[in-house]
Amino acid sequence: MDIFVTPSSPPSRGLLHLSEIRDMCAPCALGQGGVAATKKEGDGITPAGAWPVRRIWYRPDREARPVSPLEICQIDRKTGWCDDAERAEYNRPVALPFDGSHEVLWRADGLYDIFLELGFNDAPPEPRVGSAIFLHLEKNDFQPTLGCIAVSRNIMGRILTHITPSTIVHVG
Repeated sequence: MDIFVTPSSPPSRGLLHLSEIRDMCAPCALGQGGVAATKKEGDGITPAGAWPVRRIWYRPDREARPVSPLEICQIDRKTGWCDDAERAEYNRPVALPFDGSHEVLWRADGLYDIFLELGFNDAPPEPRVGSAIFLHLEKNDFQPTLGCIAVSRNIMGRILTHITPSTIVHVG
């Protein structure tokens, strides 16, 4: 199954289609700067392209462990993601505390209760090109993201039941 994300209006909104579910179309949130082919760290752009799904991450106190053929990672209070372009850990998960710039994955707002890690700028990471591009849960009626794709909990559940190791997320 592949996932297709098409930008709409405003630029921070889109429509998500699952190739396995005919006629299924769902709203999604995109980066506050919309979608573009060129991305830089912190620009609020969702990168256009075709991105493989690397892993599923989940928060065990809020979500049951997903059943999937993909690698599944459990987050805890010490799980972070490096967005410090000067560090060797750039665009990689890190253990907290971490002295470089990073994002905390254990969040109060539920955004990362369950999410897909997308294979953007990770083979190997190129400094300042962008990090932590996830397909995660939306909040506040599809508020713009910092560059990720955000969907409802219901749509995330449908994605998880159809996802395979060969799933690609097509953006743009």
